[in-house]
Amino acid sequence: MVRQTKIVATLGPATDREGALAGVLRAGVDVVRLNLSHGNHAEHRQRSAALRGAAQRHNRVVGLLCDLQGPKIRVGRFRDGIVELVEGQAFFLDPSLAKDAGTENGCGVGYAGLPQDVDPGDVLLLNDGLIRLRVDRVEGCRIFTVVEIGGTLSDHKGINQLGGGLSVRALTDKDHVDIQLAAELEADYLAVSFPKGADDIEEARELLRAAGGHAAIVAKIERREAVDNLSEIMEAADAVMIARGDLAVEIGDAELPGVQKRIMRLARERDCVVITATQMMQSMVNQPVPTRAEVLDVANAVLDGTDAVMLSEESAVGRFPARAVAAMARVCLGAERYAEESRPPRLGPEPRYTRIDETIAKTAIAAANQLSVRAIAAMTESGATAMWMSRISTDIPIYALSEQTRTLTKVTLYRGVHPINFDPAGRGDHTAANRGAVEELLGAGAIREGDLVLITQGDLAGVQGGTNTMKIVRVGDPIPDSA
Repeated sequence: MVRQTKIVATLGPATDREGALAGVLRAGVDVVRLNLSHGNHAEHRQRSAALRGAAQRHNRVVGLLCDLQGPKIRVGRFRDGIVELVEGQAFFLDPSLAKDAGTENGCGVGYAGLPQDVDPGDVLLLNDGLIRLRVDRVEGCRIFTVVEIGGTLSDHKGINQLGGGLSVRALTDKDHVDIQLAAELEADYLAVSFPKGADDIEEARELLRAAGGHAAIVAKIERREAVDNLSEIMEAADAVMIARGDLAVEIGDAELPGVQKRIMRLARERDCVVITATQMMQSMVNQPVPTRAEVLDVANAVLDGTDAVMLSEESAVGRFPARAVAAMARVCLGAERYAEESRPPRLGPEPRYTRIDETIAKTAIAAANQLSVRAIAAMTESGATAMWMSRISTDIPIYALSEQTRTLTKVTLYRGVHPINFDPAGRGDHTAANRGAVEELLGAGAIREGDLVLITQGDLAGVQGGTNTMKIVRVGDPIPDSA
């Protein structure tokens, strides 16, 4: 059984260790993530180069995702390193305070507009929601709060507002510079942090294109406003990431499971790729095996139809990066054995296709499911045919055959799609291309004599969006000349 759900793993100090990156590749990672919130450009260049070299040595096609930091609002620094906040005490936040002048009475904050965004009664959540402050009043630049839930607070911990409502823009000056880096590294995906709506996605795409980048845009759903604007964000973005850390802080833990399932459902309806992220196997930062709860968390995301599951700290700074990838792969395979009987049906009216290539792609899956086809060979220039195929429930592996490197690395994120470098001999000769596709899958061990293979391609080789033909052949039978 070929694993359908893709695995994204974050690179970091843990994967810099000798042999660690090779271990992650052998364990089955499909896409690697560079978290631009940490490290510097030299480190990211080094990790990107190491990835490309290791992938070539291991004969693997692996995608690259660059993840922007976005407007993460953080407290400043404290004179003594940490403070202990206790329930009922007064504590202030002040963006005009010196960055290193924090005490147990209050501290600076890295967002000048925070005093204008909050009102008495609002709740601010610090350190991923572990500390809870209720706003008492605002005087000038200073926000006076009362501690509702105390705890240890140290330098640069994040701030969220319960229920959302902060007006900070999605793309910061740092993000503008990091977009240039993503273009330089030829990233396949660019993740936009804390977008509110479609405008933030379009702005990121314009900046990336101006820098010469061609990455697809991933919208990270981690604000209340993003949840409220899911439809327009999915129309603008190529993929969404359910970034459950900050999202849970903003909307509350109790809402998170339902919102995650809603995002999955809408993504499937709207042909949007979806990544499930944050603390999926958090215990494996320090332990060699996941907890049963983590196993169920990953499995439920698979059963709900996620395209990919993501590792963050587990692979970036954890003790067992390769084991974390292997454990996630194992759980995905186990869940996929039950996916078809557990996954909810696609909701809404019967789809109406407006493009020929989309019609061919989705009709091909319906035919393949009915005829017990062993494999699907999608000859594709842009990867769009394979993407549309991956939106329909099937356990039949889809092989994206292309000579375009950018297409091969892009499809690494699509559920059930596997890239194969393929240059059909004699452009425009469909019979030769069909025979070549079958030989390629035979050589890869994906099919054997007597299997049915469904092949899609376009009349005009090398033209994006030109898929208009579907053919079903039996391996071993002569393939007739195309008309």
